[in-house]
Formats: sequence, structure tokens, C-alpha cells
Amino acid sequence: MLEILTGTGLAAAAGLNAGLPLLLLGLLARFTDVVELPVGWGWIADDTTLVVLAVLVVLDVVADKVPAVDSVNDVVQTVVRPTAGGLAFGAGAGAQTAAVAEPSGVPVWLTVTAGVLLALAVHVVKAVSRPLVNAAPVGLGAPVVSALEDVTSVALSLAAILLPVLVVVLLATMVWVGVRALRSRRRRRRGRRVAEVVT
Repeated sequence: MLEILTGTGLAAAAGLNAGLPLLLLGLLARFTDVVELPVGWGWIADDTTLVVLAVLVVLDVVADKVPAVDSVNDVVQTVVRPTAGGLAFGAGAGAQTAAVAEPSGVPVWLTVTAGVLLALAVHVVKAVSRPLVNAAPVGLGAPVVSALEDVTSVALSLAAILLPVLVVVLLATMVWVGVRALRSRRRRRRGRRVAEVVT
């Protein structure tokens, strides 16, 4: 069960920033004893892969902070984030971590498919909400929300690897914040309509 939470957290994190969970997983596998990647997934900790992931993370972090560029980035990431989510779920669910000493043998195709779908769902919510965020005054919405997404991606990734039970709490918090943001936006729209009718 914990390995499924590990994979879920990593895939959801990839939906926010494709490279962060894979980079953290690779770095921890390469330089610590916290993660032991399953057979066939060792390439995630290779030098070349880590460099490519680091570049991907930097590009995503920078592009996501600039209004208009972030929307273009989201279009490009529609393929990248789900792919990364599938890889992260597959590698994470089969890895030995601080919390999971003996992962059960969940079929790889199932974990990868679940990761693709989960990362795609998170990505779609992020991409659809971004134009609303960009409408914030003085263009501050994109950098602030993007920074929060990056922090959430790191937190989800670390929780997934170190304490998978926290993934449930973090995902529930993400959903709660999203629902509150939508309700707040609807209230503001109604208020504006009422003001327009009155004037």
C-alpha cells in the first residue's frame, strides 16, 4: 500500500513540474541509501539523466513564472508531464525507500498507466487554471502560484519517498485549496455582475 502512495505522490508532483520528482528520486538513489531503484530503472540515477532532468526542471521553473510563456509551456508539457508521471509512478512504486523495505510486485504497466493518468489530471487542472491566475493584477499571479506549485511538487516528492502517508494529506490539501479558489472566484464574478447591474 505504501508503495502505491509513493507512486501517487511522485506522479502528482510530476503533474506540477515534470522533472522535479524524477530528479529527486535519481539524486537520492545516486547519492544516498534512502532510495534503491528497482531493476531496470537505474538509468534515472545516471549522470546524463540527472543533467537532462536538472535542465528540464530549470526550464519549467523559469518558463512557468512568466505570464503568456507559462501557457505555451503548459501546451508543451501536456506530453512531458504525463510521461514523467508514468515513469515516476513506475520507478517509485517499485523502489525500496526509507518507508518501503519490500515493495509488492504491482505490475509495471499498471503503475506507469496510473502515473500517466494522475499526472495528466493534475496537469490539466494546472493548465486550465493558469489563464485565471494570469488575470491577477500587475502580473503577479503566475510567479506566485508557480512558486507554490514548485514547493508543492518538492513536498509531494519528498513525502512520497520518506513518509508516503503524508501524500494523502498533501493531496487532500491541494484539492481543498483548489475548491476554495474556485468558489472565491465565482463569488467575485457574481459580485462584479451585481455591481454592473446596479450601475
